Amino acid sequence: MSINTPNKQTSHLKREILVRLIRAYLGENYEEDVRLIPYKMRPQGSEVPYRCCIHKERAILRDRVIAGLGFDIEEAEDSQLLSELATKATKREKPEEHPLTLLQTACNECVPARIHVTDLCQGCVARPCESACRFGAIKVQDGKSRIDHEKCKNCGLCAQVCPFQAITKIIVPCENACPVGAIAKDEDGLTKIDHEKCISCGKCVSACPFGAVHKKSQIIDIIKNIKAGKKVIAMIAPSIMGQLPCTPKQLKQAIIDIGFSDVVEVAVGADITTKNEAEEFKERVIEGKAPFMTTSCCAAYNELVAKHVPEIKQYRSTTETPAYYTAEMVKHDQPEAITVFFSPCVAKRREAMQNPNIDYVLNFEELGAWFVALNVQVSDCEESEYNQESSAEARNFAVTGGVAAAVNAMLDESEKAQPYVINGLDKASIRDLKKFAKNGKCELGNLIEVMACPGGCLGGSSTINSYKQATKQLNAYVESSPAIKDVVNTK
Repeated sequence: MSINTPNKQTSHLKREILVRLIRAYLGENYEEDVRLIPYKMRPQGSEVPYRCCIHKERAILRDRVIAGLGFDIEEAEDSQLLSELATKATKREKPEEHPLTLLQTACNECVPARIHVTDLCQGCVARPCESACRFGAIKVQDGKSRIDHEKCKNCGLCAQVCPFQAITKIIVPCENACPVGAIAKDEDGLTKIDHEKCISCGKCVSACPFGAVHKKSQIIDIIKNIKAGKKVIAMIAPSIMGQLPCTPKQLKQAIIDIGFSDVVEVAVGADITTKNEAEEFKERVIEGKAPFMTTSCCAAYNELVAKHVPEIKQYRSTTETPAYYTAEMVKHDQPEAITVFFSPCVAKRREAMQNPNIDYVLNFEELGAWFVALNVQVSDCEESEYNQESSAEARNFAVTGGVAAAVNAMLDESEKAQPYVINGLDKASIRDLKKFAKNGKCELGNLIEVMACPGGCLGGSSTINSYKQATKQLNAYVESSPAIKDVVNTK
């Protein structure tokens, strides 16, 4: 299972639009500057790098601006000016419900997924493809293998056994990446997101090579509150420590420099999650009340349980997420504050909508664009101390295996869990979860850590640094941090 690798071209386009939106909102001609974004990015006579003509490119850029303003592209009328939507964004009281939207203008209308026999087929005597197919869907006719798509189940066994690699499996990248079948073409051939199925894992965003699946931004909402003079507090996920070329203390000062009142590490909440989950593991598993327990800190996994695997809910930890505890602490101490969770993924936006203590979510891509828009060089910032200490184990929540390791660090030797890690949700891992729930046991371990993204939060769909470099930076921070028992015992 591969780590998320953002498409550099589409990421660049999205960032440029966010930079222009931020500068427009902070400037003197906000609505008009927003209206002109597609035209300034593709002025008359300029090169058309991606599409058939400048008008197509401008139409796609317009849709990307709509998503940047925080609206559903599907709901926006063609006749509506971007300046009108810009005004509407400033009057919005809360973010729209679904975090993902789809650009039909950018969608390449990929051919349906299917098994395809290429011209490399030799019509060989052995005919392994026929033997491999359990559904009788492939036969050699007129010297070439032919597929009956009425019978074909797209299992791909024929492609696996072909000695000439003449049979290929054609995929639709977004559909293939989605672990729950939430994105597909409708009866009119248009790609649609089924929000009733969607778990907001963001895999379709990373998979689409045309950048047609887009995250709806809340950045205008956040800046609006800062401009209004409100106390806006950043709650930064541990994975952010691997994203930018600066120290953690420089990062805090950089975030304050763009207008936030304070910065709180969500690792502080992760210490609480760890303590509570360790106690729950002892009560449920060590005392024999349950054969195993799964973690509960991944928002996409929690959506999966709610929508697709409710039978595993009885085995999932009831402990809340680090973001939950952090937001609860901030709102308790400063009830008037606006809280913004800085996230590596899409799913946290769904979690925030279900938690009144989290007002907005800003992802790492948006933060990077914000720094660019204001010409903030994070590596040149002064250092600013954090008000609360958090542990090495809590900060290591960002990587696969980190949550289970943190829980074990809180347990005595006789109580140690046997961790089993699901390193990225896909169809196979979902089948495993259903099997564990059905059988009432997991032979692979008694503490199942579930991470929707391969590599953990550092592999999230909204990260901006390479996984290898991000891991290196995060590890340095973790190694300089105190042990969890030292931190928890002093609180």
